[in-house]
Amino acid sequence: MATMNFGGVNETVVTRNEFPLEKAREVLKNETIAVIGYGVQGPGQSLNLRDNGFNVIVGQRKGGKTWDKAVADGWVPGESLFEIEEACQRASIIQYLLSDAAQIEVWPRIKPLLTPGKALYFSHGFGVTYKERTGIIPPADVDVILVAPKGSGTSLRRMFVEGRGLNSSFAIFQDATGRAWERCVALGIGVGSGYLFETTFKKEVYSDLTGERGTLMGAIQGLLLAQYEVLRENGHSPSEAFNETVEELTQSLMPLFAENGMDWMYANCSTTAQRGALDWMTPFHDATKPVFQKLYAEVAAGNEAQRSIDSNSQADYREKLEKELKALRESEMWQTGAVVRKLRPENN
Repeated sequence: MATMNFGGVNETVVTRNEFPLEKAREVLKNETIAVIGYGVQGPGQSLNLRDNGFNVIVGQRKGGKTWDKAVADGWVPGESLFEIEEACQRASIIQYLLSDAAQIEVWPRIKPLLTPGKALYFSHGFGVTYKERTGIIPPADVDVILVAPKGSGTSLRRMFVEGRGLNSSFAIFQDATGRAWERCVALGIGVGSGYLFETTFKKEVYSDLTGERGTLMGAIQGLLLAQYEVLRENGHSPSEAFNETVEELTQSLMPLFAENGMDWMYANCSTTAQRGALDWMTPFHDATKPVFQKLYAEVAAGNEAQRSIDSNSQADYREKLEKELKALRESEMWQTGAVVRKLRPENN
């Protein structure tokens, strides 16, 4: 491990320099890794592990679309693709990558298969942190570990194929074998992490739920829509409103400040833009910080977790979700976005 200084604060991180892929393979050379679930994180993590030379199998319910997707990705039924219970029986490490709601539903079938010495791996701290609500209480004689890539499974896979890495957090909840740390870090390197930073299950889920509802998805959609609406209400065309709100942000500015930082962005824009950005960042900060404080408090109290559990367990959840997503997809802003994307030079 290495100690790095982040803005004046020292943190422990693991990079491929201290823990190269060859070492990860050595640590896990006698292990069979079962990736349970082939939805959001399952494909990216399992394919990256397979391509990196680890012994990986996939466990998924037979007959569904995700089973077919796994077959299309090269997993062979009866050889590397199994029903969930059989995959868990064959594995020494179980990567529990089902959705939070599905983890709760399937847990009674998984728990008896967690025999002593196995490792139970998560990419989200939800199930264990809110165990009173989920019922997910691992046996005392297995390692319980976490590697949480800071992005979607699609991004994890895409960046891996491009020869890059997506940063991940890691945590040890329970070390029953004395090998939990090395197993965890080896898996983090194996799935394609850029670097690994240490956390806890609770901190991971608190930050993750806050981020998803905040700047990663909820807040960004709210901010974009608000600006788009104001421009439209003042007579700007859909194309102009979308380009000034979304397209310039995502296609021009985000890649630059991802590469160089927001301080660089401020220093390398017009003086008019600099002045306006410096003047208006404080009102936006002051307006939104109370919302983030309320959001974090709701996450810490378990209310956001309970809302998710209650909603996702309803029989008509999928129908209600599709209705909400359809409204978002068919909104003027994102219908305009679909046209703008088609007009990008690379699509013509």
